[in-house]
Amino acid sequence: MLKEFIPRLYQETIFDTCTKKNTLVVLPTGMGKTGVALMLSAHRLKLFPQSKVLVLAPTKPLVQQHFETFKRHLDFPNEKFVLFTGNVSPEKRAEMWKNSQIIMSTPQGLENDSLSSKIYLKDVSLLVFDESHRAVGDYSYVFIAKQYVKQADFPKILALTASPGDDLEKITEICKNLHIEEVEIRTEDDPDVVPYVQEMNTKFVKVDFPVELKDVRKFLSNCYKSKLEEIQKYGYLSSISINKTELIHLQGQLFGQMSNGDHSIELMKSISLLAEALKIEHGLALLETQGIQQLKQYLEKLDNEALISKTKAVKNLVRDLNFRSALIKSKAIAETGLVHPKLLRAVECVKEELGKNQKSKIILFTQFRDTAVLMKNSFEKENILSEIFVGQTKKKKTGLSQKEQIAIIGQFRDGFFNVLISTSVGEEGLDIPAVDLVVFYEPVPSAIRYIQRRGRTGRQEKGRAVVLITKGTRDEAYQWSADHKEKRMKTILQNMKTKINLGNIKQTSISQYSSLSSVRIIADYREKGSGVLKALVDMNVKIELEQLREADYVLSSRVGVEFKTVDDFVNSIIDGRLLEQVKYLRRQFERPVILIEGEQDLYSVRKIHPNAIRGMLATIIVSFGIPIIQTKNFKETAELIYLIAKKEQEKDGDLFHLHSEKRLSSLKEQQEYIASSFPNIGPYLGKALLKNFKTIKNIANASEEDLKKVEGIGEKLAKGIKDVSEKEWNDL
Repeated sequence: MLKEFIPRLYQETIFDTCTKKNTLVVLPTGMGKTGVALMLSAHRLKLFPQSKVLVLAPTKPLVQQHFETFKRHLDFPNEKFVLFTGNVSPEKRAEMWKNSQIIMSTPQGLENDSLSSKIYLKDVSLLVFDESHRAVGDYSYVFIAKQYVKQADFPKILALTASPGDDLEKITEICKNLHIEEVEIRTEDDPDVVPYVQEMNTKFVKVDFPVELKDVRKFLSNCYKSKLEEIQKYGYLSSISINKTELIHLQGQLFGQMSNGDHSIELMKSISLLAEALKIEHGLALLETQGIQQLKQYLEKLDNEALISKTKAVKNLVRDLNFRSALIKSKAIAETGLVHPKLLRAVECVKEELGKNQKSKIILFTQFRDTAVLMKNSFEKENILSEIFVGQTKKKKTGLSQKEQIAIIGQFRDGFFNVLISTSVGEEGLDIPAVDLVVFYEPVPSAIRYIQRRGRTGRQEKGRAVVLITKGTRDEAYQWSADHKEKRMKTILQNMKTKINLGNIKQTSISQYSSLSSVRIIADYREKGSGVLKALVDMNVKIELEQLREADYVLSSRVGVEFKTVDDFVNSIIDGRLLEQVKYLRRQFERPVILIEGEQDLYSVRKIHPNAIRGMLATIIVSFGIPIIQTKNFKETAELIYLIAKKEQEKDGDLFHLHSEKRLSSLKEQQEYIASSFPNIGPYLGKALLKNFKTIKNIANASEEDLKKVEGIGEKLAKGIKDVSEKEWNDL
């Protein structure tokens, strides 16, 4: 079944393990992880000829790459291969799923299809997770793996990564989330891998921090220090020698105190000061590691935000004398055309490489899109062909669609231009075999990202990397951190099999929900990314995603649930959305419910008078008769929604239908269905109309004035009924 592929000995050894157990494979970049996936795919399809193989990767370019690789090396009919993208409708994807056997997809779309039962993983005999170090927290890999082991008739999981991380706890979490039973690790030093490892030459190029920028740095440093000193004065900092990670951790702690009811002036001011300090910390990072142009744009953005923002942190910050001085000074220096010396050295590195070989392929990595744009402008002045490779989010016209990303990678591979200027989107997995040089515009303090960047070169012949470092700045700290974490990761990997007890990290049982599959919930499609839906699916609830206007969850013909977090609830009072939503909910459902999720204090999340919140609560409960229930987290929310739905659906004959469903068992249901289908009427008002007019004919023949006599029917709804009943149908 395999063609044009000869496995290496270590791949065959790893493959043997993978045939027996769910396996995490850790191999250096360029050492053939995909080859193991190909071998195992052929093996599983031979064992189960009617089954499917599903390969997941985090980005569309990487998915496209796998699609082409599998078609090239698997001797299988072309029509059995399919590439899932977000551009294809869920209905079309469901049809494609039925007729295909080898599927490549990004995880997010597949997660949504699984949530809404558009696809089932029952027939998948192999599930491959590429770049599996992402399988932590709420990433889609975690949910899909859980559903797979529940649904599949003959499950087998293969997880692939070059860099699982430098934290044993995180690696253990990955193994747990992906149901891993065995780990196969090879490093560059293992004897069966050594013959295939290309030499990697990494050069560290240090530049001086420009003298012209030292005054700007002093102003920003003084501003930053003053914020921390104020926080220290309030008793929330013991020392102002604190890094960004510790600042973010402190911010989380203070928000936690506020959520628990502490609204002291000292706490609130400290939270605001922390926000200011973090903004200045980012400014310092831009100045030291990127350049004056990038800093100027950022400070101007903050200055402009202060004119329209209601956030005190921004307003207070731009009034700070040190901030104003840094802004004015940065504008003046930027006008002189001064560029960061790293920019000049990057251009020199590229020119030197192209001087040796005009066909060289070079990837330049940078953290920031603004820097990518400056780099491209610099290369254009030198007549060097380059393209920017960034993510999809549109920002200053540098965003790329998935189609454009794939096209650029293809053009780079085919030699249409020499330099690919990439942000983090280019770090993972892309197979560009003949990259001669990788340039780091700045070090990254992450072992995974450092290894991924460096791994873009040295795949088929000697690899070379240049890391640009500004002396006396955080660049040096970031490089030290990356080196330290990589060494720690190698140590962990070497000892991993003895330190990780895979037998103790099995998933907790969810068998208590095995008999609950009869419960059915209709959810608004905008809830598809929520933890609530995932928790409901874990309970074997059947979810149907629809575009709902009247609620977020429909649990029966009587019960609709409007779901809000604490923040959203208060914000919807401020912007006026809530009252309209409540009115509509009351009109549509006989037993509406409002659920508020979160442990924060309702009265402290925004600066709104407590009486405004109390007044709205009173109006919802008393005037509209809608109960309000608060839950702590998404799991508690899901449990409550499930129990309400179960109780409602246990009633004899209590079936509920969206208008997409045509099977109605009784005359009464058919009449209620038709009455509820008038514009914006819904089941609750539909029943009210039938109680008043007795028949559908009487409703259609009633005047607008008679219709408005029914409680809940206003002028707009009455007109909608008359328009549908009396206006001629037009097929144009």
